[in-house]
Amino acid sequence: MDVGGPTGQYFEERPRARSRRGSVRLVLPDVGPFDLVTDRGVFSADGIDVGTMVLLRKIPPPPEAGHLLDLGCGYGPMALALASRSPAATVWAVDVNERALALTSENARSAGLSNVTVATPRDVPEAVRFAAIYSNPPIRIGKAELHDLLMRWIDRLEPAGSAWFVVHRNLGSDSLARWFAEQGLHAKRRASTRGYRLLEVLRPQLNPF
Repeated sequence: MDVGGPTGQYFEERPRARSRRGSVRLVLPDVGPFDLVTDRGVFSADGIDVGTMVLLRKIPPPPEAGHLLDLGCGYGPMALALASRSPAATVWAVDVNERALALTSENARSAGLSNVTVATPRDVPEAVRFAAIYSNPPIRIGKAELHDLLMRWIDRLEPAGSAWFVVHRNLGSDSLARWFAEQGLHAKRRASTRGYRLLEVLRPQLNPF
């Protein structure tokens, strides 16, 4: 996991790491490939994170329309994949990191994807509700802050919406699933690859399990 070098963390609003741009290629069976511009001070700048790739390869097709959320978008690999798979949907690429947001905007333009909306958390209109949420969440921000972050956005799911999270077992995926259950949510492991767990989280009245 890239943490922006010794001078800062990728979840800072304004990374302290000196800019050093690079590029990575996102290759999936159904969309792309995309050549993405990266930079120091953003998550996984040297290559697409394994967890992100597990999520993108294992999730079902996203909803065809409505609002989709890429929570913690980094430089945009997940947002671009979702936008390509659901061209009639609006994909919200949300991050606190200003450098990451600028890169996502640049990468979406380069890919010709006009259905990506880049925003800080405070810039997402309160009235927006999401048909689905996708995230490789920032585990290292700390448990209390992580829990607050996840519940804040899960509360903005549409009634039939689902949230998808990928977390490595060594970073607490199983305890996170238990915590979701303690909040009255339904969390189900949908895939397990290379130590990463893919969790689907739903509201209790829509229990499919």
